[in-house]
Amino acid sequence: MLTGLRLENIALIERLELDFQGGLTVLTGETGAGKSILLDALDVLLGGAQAGGGARLLRQGCSQARIEAGFALSPPLRAWLAQQELESDDDELLLSREWRLGDGRLSSRHRLNGVAVNRGQIQELRPLLLDLTMQGQTHQLARPGEQRRWLDRFGGESVQCRLAPAVEAWRAWVRARDALDRATARWQELEHERQRQEQLLADLETAALDDPLERLHLQQEQDRLSHGVRLQEGVMTLLGRLQEGAEAAPSVLDHLAACDQELQLMSGLDGSLEPLRERLAGVLAELQDLTRAFDRYGGGLESDPESLDQLQQRIADLRALERRHGLELAELIALRDRLREQLAPGGAAAELEQLASEEAGARGRRDQAQAALSAARTTAAAALQEQLMEALRPMALAHVRFAVAIEPCEPGEQGADVVRFLFSANPGQPLAPLAEVASGGEMSRFLLALKTCLAAADPDVTLLFDEIDAGVSGRVSGAMAALLQRLARRRQVFCVTHQPLVAAAADHHFKVSKAVEGGITHTRVSHLRDTRARQAELAELAGGDAAAVHTYAASLLERQTV
Repeated sequence: MLTGLRLENIALIERLELDFQGGLTVLTGETGAGKSILLDALDVLLGGAQAGGGARLLRQGCSQARIEAGFALSPPLRAWLAQQELESDDDELLLSREWRLGDGRLSSRHRLNGVAVNRGQIQELRPLLLDLTMQGQTHQLARPGEQRRWLDRFGGESVQCRLAPAVEAWRAWVRARDALDRATARWQELEHERQRQEQLLADLETAALDDPLERLHLQQEQDRLSHGVRLQEGVMTLLGRLQEGAEAAPSVLDHLAACDQELQLMSGLDGSLEPLRERLAGVLAELQDLTRAFDRYGGGLESDPESLDQLQQRIADLRALERRHGLELAELIALRDRLREQLAPGGAAAELEQLASEEAGARGRRDQAQAALSAARTTAAAALQEQLMEALRPMALAHVRFAVAIEPCEPGEQGADVVRFLFSANPGQPLAPLAEVASGGEMSRFLLALKTCLAAADPDVTLLFDEIDAGVSGRVSGAMAALLQRLARRRQVFCVTHQPLVAAAADHHFKVSKAVEGGITHTRVSHLRDTRARQAELAELAGGDAAAVHTYAASLLERQTV
């Protein structure tokens, strides 16, 4: 329930604070007084179609504005707040939106119980709070999918519990279909270039690629073979210096052996030299081992022109392969492995077959879920037809006929049904699409009857009607007033009206008026609490100050108290 509304610098309103109660509340006043501004403010607050129109609502000459509304907490609302991890310390939810104009730019921010929330959260919250029927909203009836959405909403849990699985089954099928399409495209591309791919694989297989670093290793081996003679000369020089000496000088080993012998004699005279002798003996042993290593290395050196030619040819072949394909050796090996998998018997074909099987299974589950959804919609359609007829007949539509046509269509996320509302108001007139044959008054009555039927699906939501009774006669407006009264027994209902019969049926009556003070126009909202004030306003709605009009207004109010 909407418990309060506060506006600051909105349109012609400088500051306004209103408190509301349950039942039927009407807002009346002369045309242009600003009755619809209150509903527009709620629409903007809750992210409706005019949510981006803050600049239009901002009072002229002001740099900031604010809309704030209080709502009593319902069980669905508490559940939503818990899901969003938002605090609710008491029994009221306070929602606000502020605008600030600075540097030529208008910015706004939503807050819920003092916590900033985003537009997505506001749009989730809206259907839990308000159902707003604005002037001209009857054109929604002709929008693609709108009638299906209303039928689903009327169907309540019986439809919703089948809609969610149908949506998920559709999305799962889309994923399976897209995977199959991608694999099919890859397969077709592979088939188109299969011959080239097979030749490429043959070339790579012939190259016998295994080691990504093969060319580096071959380069090192080539360097060793190419400089074999020079390396042998170096080994001979090293061994000569170490073992044989040079230019009649003793070798390094001879020197170390002589030093070792001398140090043995010295250590016999001074025992403290023994550690140094042991260190020298270690150096001598290490040098002897190094000499043997040089000898082995020299023994392995050979000058083999044929081996060198083969090695250089392999290097040239690898370089040519890399240049031809614009890939490094490691990338060529990866390409070969990938081609092996793709061109192997049953490789891509097996993947394609598996994906086709998964797509078929997902399609079957999609069709099954959508069939269950269609059955639920058919059941809901029968109930909607019956309830709408009951609601429409008292509103001067004694001969009305209405049907919900459900026809199959291409499957989509919301199912495989096209829902059309068919209508006939006169005997002999065939059923036809509602938006094509209903007059403006008939559309208003239909929309009110529809919202009445939908009310059972959203028992905690406040209903707001902006001149839903426009264009109807007095007798019809009386029937609409009775319907609004029945609605208000179970929920809170607001209605902007020019019809005295509707205004007289209200539990709470607010008058909206304009006043000019200091050359500035202001909108005022007065709560008409006593019978005399209400009678005067009803007389104004009925046509003036004549005594007969006031008598008529008084009779309307007396009728409501009987």
